[in-house]
Amino acid sequence: MSQATYDAPEGILLVDKPQGITSHDVVAKMRRIFHIKKVGHAGTLDPMATGLLLILIGKATKASQYLMSLDKEYTGTIRLGQITDSQDADGEMLEVRDVPKLLKENVLAEMKNFMGDQYQTPPMFSAKKIHGHKLYKLARQGKIIKREPRVIHISCFELIDFSLPELSFLVGTSKGAYVRTIAHDLGERLTCGGHLNKLRRTAVGQFRVEKSYTIDSLEELSPSSLRKKLIPIIRAVPTHAL
Repeated sequence: MSQATYDAPEGILLVDKPQGITSHDVVAKMRRIFHIKKVGHAGTLDPMATGLLLILIGKATKASQYLMSLDKEYTGTIRLGQITDSQDADGEMLEVRDVPKLLKENVLAEMKNFMGDQYQTPPMFSAKKIHGHKLYKLARQGKIIKREPRVIHISCFELIDFSLPELSFLVGTSKGAYVRTIAHDLGERLTCGGHLNKLRRTAVGQFRVEKSYTIDSLEELSPSSLRKKLIPIIRAVPTHAL
């Protein structure tokens, strides 16, 4: 084994992804900062979303499947009365409806119905592949294909702020859940429609966004300081998952 390989950095880095860039963009920046090609992430965040992105450096990429299977926590805002093709603020407006004079109790009652196991149909504007094609690429071509619903679990769905036409929330989900679909579906249950206006991932399993680092702060660190930010794989992933 060469000295260069032996000294290659490895571990999990908690990054606070800013709005407006893709998860792939963050990976590219980390490759440049760490001067290493073997970099990945454990769970995509849409460009409009901010928050916790688990960046995997070196041999930590082996743990991607395990880390992606962990439960997630998000905060966000739903804009009622506006339906978009992507179910979030980045999409094209499809329909505008009047927002009824909802009571907070009405919203809480509908949110309660989302708790537990349920089927969710992946949105067309998603990175999910069907027959080798990413859905969002087909959606941009104006194509809509059948998607099989899949089982997801919602462990919590709390109302943080009630200021019509916007609702702020906290949600805990299993792997594979689309929060923008939850926002869309809640809007439909409230009869006025809605879309996800803001989203921030606050936790992935035991990892919290409060312990993460901004890209700007990482770019200012020395190589030795960067390495100290890495969480050893053995501290985060069971040995059977490697």
